[in-house]
Amino acid sequence: MKQPGPDHPIRISQYVGRVRVIFAGWTIADTTRALALKEARYPPVYYVPREDADMALLQRTAHASHCPYKGDASYFSISVDGRTAENAVWSYEAPFPAVAAIKDHLAFYPDRVDKIEVG
Repeated sequence: MKQPGPDHPIRISQYVGRVRVIFAGWTIADTTRALALKEARYPPVYYVPREDADMALLQRTAHASHCPYKGDASYFSISVDGRTAENAVWSYEAPFPAVAAIKDHLAFYPDRVDKIEVG
């Protein structure tokens, strides 16, 4: 486990605004309670509370990854009206203490959904 620091900063803040995720014409997630995670020089990632996502449209996959700063990520595919986006969603179900706020949240790959509206 690595700790965020000056060489690899991670900042999590409450996003003030609305985040909506659209796929195949369906609203997959819609929230005003998203967290914005800014990591090093990467663009911000918006983490949506699971309660604000349509979990019935997500199927857990066997795919997994590990981040030395955040922990182990599990993945979900989205299936709607015959369209599927494989491993389009990830979640840290037991994140490391430094990023504990993202527990029970979902993040979406922008290139695997039709749109992530942030405003």
